[in-house]
Amino acid sequence: MDIILAAENFEAVHTQASFPGDGIARVRKTDKELPDENTYLKAKHTDFHNGVIEVDVCGKLLPDAPDYARGFIGIVFRTSADDSEFESFYIRPTNGRDCADPVRKAHGCQYFSYPGYTFSYFREFGITKYEGRSDTIALNEWSHIRAEIRDDSGVFYVDGVTVLEVSGFKHGPDARGSVGLYVDIGTDGLFRDLRVEAWD
Repeated sequence: MDIILAAENFEAVHTQASFPGDGIARVRKTDKELPDENTYLKAKHTDFHNGVIEVDVCGKLLPDAPDYARGFIGIVFRTSADDSEFESFYIRPTNGRDCADPVRKAHGCQYFSYPGYTFSYFREFGITKYEGRSDTIALNEWSHIRAEIRDDSGVFYVDGVTVLEVSGFKHGPDARGSVGLYVDIGTDGLFRDLRVEAWD
């Protein structure tokens, strides 16, 4: 299935969305204050289990973004009907091409699982296997995300480069649900050319 980025195909979940034209959606986080929450633009009538999700993303910083904002932008998938559970992959554009700090650079992208296995949980327990480098990304520039999902594992690509492989999705191999466009604190996010290929 292909999903055109038009208002009638989406539902905002704790986000503010607009559709400025040229097949672009603009998404900003609203009415949530903590990181790694259910803040996304959800594609209606999607029932995704296994397959491929591709989208172009451009993370910008809002004028009032906190100093720890990184332009967080990405996707959610297998989102439950009540928006209480999902899997996610996102990039941190400030930690990419223009970042000179090797520690931050190692955290260019992230998998997390809402609600129990968030960025904060992984950091608290020193779990780093769900993060990786992404050397091509930068603020205010377009990047291409591709996710290949099968059962309880996924391979994630950014700009054609494998950046993260995950085994053991936290909601298990049988989870399924909607696809969405994710942003986090301080991000003014642009999305275009969303494509979803469902294998089953």
